[in-house]
Amino acid sequence: MKIALIGYGKMGKAIEEIAVSRGHQIVLKVSIDNLEDNTVEKIKAADVAIEFTGPESAFDNIIRCLDAGVPVVSGSTGWLSRQEEARQYCGQKNGAMLYASNFSVGVNIFFEVNKRLAALMAPHGDYDVQVTEIHHTEKKDSPSGTAISLADQILEKIKRKKGWVNHISDNLEELEILSERTDPAPGTHTITYNSDIDTITITHTAHNRRGFATGAVLAAEFIAGKSPGPKRGIFQMSDVLGF
Repeated sequence: MKIALIGYGKMGKAIEEIAVSRGHQIVLKVSIDNLEDNTVEKIKAADVAIEFTGPESAFDNIIRCLDAGVPVVSGSTGWLSRQEEARQYCGQKNGAMLYASNFSVGVNIFFEVNKRLAALMAPHGDYDVQVTEIHHTEKKDSPSGTAISLADQILEKIKRKKGWVNHISDNLEELEILSERTDPAPGTHTITYNSDIDTITITHTAHNRRGFATGAVLAAEFIAGKSPGPKRGIFQMSDVLGF
């Protein structure tokens, strides 16, 4: 499989290592030093693109891949206000895209546990719930995309919470996401349900970037050559992992 890496920082390099070890070929590497290579024509040389950049460039990169007719896997966070626009464009172009806030197999299992626990806790109003996340100081967005995904899953199940905030709140209708930036910290996410009687906590801690990189390559292998089909070209890690 020929892969275009759009974003060649620490994550891009980790993805390259995993991809090459699995027999794939990197045909394009786009970093801040060669943005002139980030063109539709050069992306066309790939079977699939993996996009890990930042909030300011992710949407345009995804659109460029769809214009090239190349399925795109994106792990950039902080751009989700335009996600629906990207999905609609994907449909118009008869393309394929897969976005995930986190590609780690372990985190995606954690997502499923989070949804199940939230459903179990929903009838028990004496428990309050809080999300905390810890990342390295180079992380550009706060809260993390993974924390937002976890919060959205909780909000879907626990209707007494009306929305999330990224600070301590006295409003019981607000779901707190508390963010900490410290080094070194690839990523820790914790969900805590607390009452006067007891506390229930689930935590996922990443030890390095390898899990994220492996998941991104698995997603690329899954989406390469995919036609829109019943999902209209929009896929998630749950599709890759068969959840």
